[in-house]
Amino acid sequence: MRTTRDSLREEDAMTSALLAAMPAFLAYTFVQAITPGPANLCSMATALRLGLRPALRQWVGLTLGLFLVIAAALAVLYGAANAIDSLLPVLTVVGAAYVLWLAWSMVRPSDGHGGFANVRPTIGAGVVLQVTNAKVLVMSCTALVAYVIPYAENVPALLGASLVLPVAGALCNLVWIYGGVKLQSFYEAHQRPIDALMAATLALCAGGMLISLIG
Repeated sequence: MRTTRDSLREEDAMTSALLAAMPAFLAYTFVQAITPGPANLCSMATALRLGLRPALRQWVGLTLGLFLVIAAALAVLYGAANAIDSLLPVLTVVGAAYVLWLAWSMVRPSDGHGGFANVRPTIGAGVVLQVTNAKVLVMSCTALVAYVIPYAENVPALLGASLVLPVAGALCNLVWIYGGVKLQSFYEAHQRPIDALMAATLALCAGGMLISLIG
């Protein structure tokens, strides 16, 4: 028969295990958030082409999208897995198509200013880019399953750890935005090759999203 003391000991052990897993969880989250991906590349491209304010406006949408993705990840892990699984292929195809369109917008001819100048970096565009990137949902679920859920039985601990993911993603995205702002003068001197490089990288990201459907 379990006693209150046994329950407290078990809870203390789980808390200790969660704290021990935090360094690995934080390292995983940082690496996933700082490395190039559709959101980071689009943020840098927007900052390079249009400046800080439009990039920050788009960043708000990207951040809101991250919180929506984390909510979806929690739903997947707590009972809605079948419904989400059926949507993943659709989200992946839509997201890849959107990223490819952004890549084309960067290199298409447009009165000498580049087609990307006509892409409006709105809050809504940021949300769409984030929530259609199924890879973010999969990585979020992986992080929670590997580092958090085994050691966090109570809801406050789970929610607290889950908040690390969107916060880290938003902060790392800011690094890419301000990197783009700092490189604006360099970009103006080498616009065509930089546009081509960024577009090619975005196209590779889209290809990776589609290949994930096959694997």
